[in-house]
Amino acid sequence: MSQFWDYNQAILDAPQELFYRFQLNPVHGVPIMKPIADNWERIEAFQARPDDLLVATYPKAGTTWMQEIVDSIINDGDLKKVKCAPMHVRFPFLEICNPPPVPCGVDILEGTTSPRKIKTHLPYELIPRSFWEHDCKVIYVARNAKDSAVSYYHFDLMEKTQPHPGTWEEYVGKFLKGNVPWGGWFDHVIGWWKARAKHQILYMFYEDMKEDPKREIHKVMRFLGKDLTEDLLEKICQHTSFKAMKENPMANYSTTPASVLDQSISKFMRKGEVSDWKNHFTVQQNEMLDAEYQKRMEGTDLKFRFSI
Repeated sequence: MSQFWDYNQAILDAPQELFYRFQLNPVHGVPIMKPIADNWERIEAFQARPDDLLVATYPKAGTTWMQEIVDSIINDGDLKKVKCAPMHVRFPFLEICNPPPVPCGVDILEGTTSPRKIKTHLPYELIPRSFWEHDCKVIYVARNAKDSAVSYYHFDLMEKTQPHPGTWEEYVGKFLKGNVPWGGWFDHVIGWWKARAKHQILYMFYEDMKEDPKREIHKVMRFLGKDLTEDLLEKICQHTSFKAMKENPMANYSTTPASVLDQSISKFMRKGEVSDWKNHFTVQQNEMLDAEYQKRMEGTDLKFRFSI
């Protein structure tokens, strides 16, 4: 484990001019930060293992929340084990790349012993084929488009390696066109939804998780082949509440250097609410997104709730 603690140190030791807002380059039509695009061949050729577990999401859709739930279940509610290291250590980020000497996600994962827990924001069509060849389990979390846009906007204000989001009005336009890192929300959620028929994918909804955390945690438990007691489920439910995680340095990314995540601008774990979009969207912006939603979701049986 100690080798992975060097990730933060590598960032601190590296020349700070290496960390700037990277431009977006297309990878098979999907806009991705330049260091990831430059290393795409290695990422695409990544060799999964049969017991790998992948947590996949569009950015800011409850990724960290699901990771903490999964780790708590896998460790049978033993919170000492869950709190052994920061999230990026427990769940290496598959496609993330930074300029040397900072290690890339593939480098870290190749040195990680099995069973591996892996994070990705890649759309389904960009996932390395080896995951499907080994029939790996995947948990995908989807969040409604409006709250996703708000959360992603605030994240991009403080995430120093992604393009600056500009004003909120500018960002809404970029979001609707898919001109943001990891591409468009619609393509992402629909692509993974359709993939459920072909692979071991548990498709979860952020709004369901907020509405009844214990019910949704139980679904994850069953998918992972675990059978925990009600007391342990309740313990996990409390441990993975937004309040508990926001105060947990092993989950709130407070250990990440400010050269990458400047939490003086916005907290990594900001609100964690459903319907915060109502505090940001103008009437016109809301109508624009509703029109795009109706057009893009037509013909699918995928449905989202914008309030609970």
